[in-house]
Amino acid sequence: MSPVDLKNLTPEQLTEFLQGLGKEAFRARQLLRWIYKRGVCDLAAMTDLSKVLREDLAGRAMISNWEPETVQVSRDGTRKYLFRLADGETVETVRIPMEGGRSTLCISSQVGCAMQCSFCLTGSFGLTRNLTIAEIVNQVCAARKDGPVNNIVLMGMGEPLHNLDNVIGALKILYAPEGFDYSPRRVTLSTSGLVPQMEELGCRVRVGLAVSLTAANDALRDRLMPINRRYPLDQLMTACRNYPLKPGERITFEYILLRGVNDAVADARELVRLLHGVKAKVNLIAFNEYAGSPFQTPDDRTIRRFQTFLLDHGLVAVRRASKGRDILAACGQLKGELENCTCPGQEKEGDV
Repeated sequence: MSPVDLKNLTPEQLTEFLQGLGKEAFRARQLLRWIYKRGVCDLAAMTDLSKVLREDLAGRAMISNWEPETVQVSRDGTRKYLFRLADGETVETVRIPMEGGRSTLCISSQVGCAMQCSFCLTGSFGLTRNLTIAEIVNQVCAARKDGPVNNIVLMGMGEPLHNLDNVIGALKILYAPEGFDYSPRRVTLSTSGLVPQMEELGCRVRVGLAVSLTAANDALRDRLMPINRRYPLDQLMTACRNYPLKPGERITFEYILLRGVNDAVADARELVRLLHGVKAKVNLIAFNEYAGSPFQTPDDRTIRRFQTFLLDHGLVAVRRASKGRDILAACGQLKGELENCTCPGQEKEGDV
């Protein structure tokens, strides 16, 4: 039998695993601190564990330890990591510098994606498989070797709610006091709009919700985001209104601005109507152009006009700063380049 990767176990599962070996429950907390707080993956180095326990674990368990295959560093400090998985597949992770020396880490949840959004390079790859719990948390472990990570966003490759169980398992490790000890306020999950899974997510775990929207009517969203044909906007907005929020919290709606497609004042007016009654914040993201793309970036005047209309009509609307343009930081671009992919590309949010 292959050894168990301890990073694939939630805190509860790790406790059960150790109890199955006749060990005390507090040993799980010790292991979590070694693995996630101290970044130690060598059982022999865990000096406050008994020699007998370490020998028992050495025969039954292992701890994966990732190093990136490729790292690109932007002039603005953005770092793009490409990780090679055990089966030869690759995923990307992006470390985004913020004001005050803080950073946000954008992590992936799948190899590829099944959603086929028209502006998304990852979607053009198709879905290969889900990432395991260990493969999700290892992105955080590896990036933290370059310094503290203040916020986590599941906005990289893949649809997180299409891999719900493993994502929730990873969130439990992110939140565990002996694990990464992140507050749920520091973690955001982005979805293209899988309505049943949104409802399940809200029942099972607390996490900030972001919805990739990009269109405020069904006809356009059907064309840009095929998931809308299964869960149209009325169902999506009902799920958003029912999503459990703490006081002061809002759902973030990501809106990629595409020249001549969804950037007119009429589109802004539709968006205001659509989000009426929803505790919403709108992230306006200028499309990141690429060679051969059917879409273009709106000019600054058009973007300002769109944002001003939203602000004047009571919506919180932020124009997100573009990061890492010089290092292929948009999701899927580095993977595509290094694997000689000729598909045109764009991440589901435009760029980081």
